[in-house]
Amino acid sequence: MTTHTEAEIASQPSCWRRAVANIPADALPRRGERVAVVGCGTSWFIAMAYAVLRERAGHGETDAFAASEFPHGRRYDRVLALTRSGTTTEVLDLLARTTDKSVAITADPETPIMSAAGEVIVLDYADEKSVVQTRFATTQLAMLRASLGEDLTRAIADAEQAVAEPLPDTLVRAEQFSFLGTGWSVGLAQEAALKMREASRSWTEAYPAMEYRHGPISIAAPGRVTWMLGQAPEGLRAQVEETGGTFFESALDPMAELIRAQRVAVARAFAQGLNPDEPMHLTRSVILSS
Repeated sequence: MTTHTEAEIASQPSCWRRAVANIPADALPRRGERVAVVGCGTSWFIAMAYAVLRERAGHGETDAFAASEFPHGRRYDRVLALTRSGTTTEVLDLLARTTDKSVAITADPETPIMSAAGEVIVLDYADEKSVVQTRFATTQLAMLRASLGEDLTRAIADAEQAVAEPLPDTLVRAEQFSFLGTGWSVGLAQEAALKMREASRSWTEAYPAMEYRHGPISIAAPGRVTWMLGQAPEGLRAQVEETGGTFFESALDPMAELIRAQRVAVARAFAQGLNPDEPMHLTRSVILSS
């Protein structure tokens, strides 16, 4: 029987197509605005990726924060809040306190976020039954990338490849993972590591690729994987392979490569008798008591 997580992972290429075909440009940050992007957990890592992409595209200064760490008192033209559930306490508290213009992206139109944010973009077709977030995260990032003028044709084709290709046994059986990224894919590396921890309780870490050599490479060893999302810095593969560790890299768009990591997380969960739909100690939304 296919789990919700498996079905949601497989649906990502079609969700991305729908997202890039329906960009709510009037609600998203305008070119030249100073923007803060906030979220919790997965949403924070997607915020990190978008912030880098927006600045790189010349659309304006963009900062990303975990909602609980938002610097109140610093002024922005707009706050963009990412929240699948629409009920996350830290996000709702932030929006209640800020005087900046705000817009939220959510999957559920029947939640408090609808009145907490000034404008709301609802991607209900990308909502999920699994606690583990996969397609909503990447679908909102696909929409945001397209809003910056990116052509995601290749990324969607890469996503279809990532969904269909057999998984290397080396990844499914690895003892440990270090996910690496550069620029916008640093956030995706953090997200890949989180998925592996959530779904399969695997030992995973994540770093900017150039920082990996400043200490973390000391844990590389036979049976452990250093997994690059995007193009690796020159010489890094050789340094990892000298330790006996496995260096994994592909030519896929980093967002499509994240899909492979999601699939590996599910495969590792099954190998351990875990249910990837219901990770231990987690719920769909973190709602704190007052």
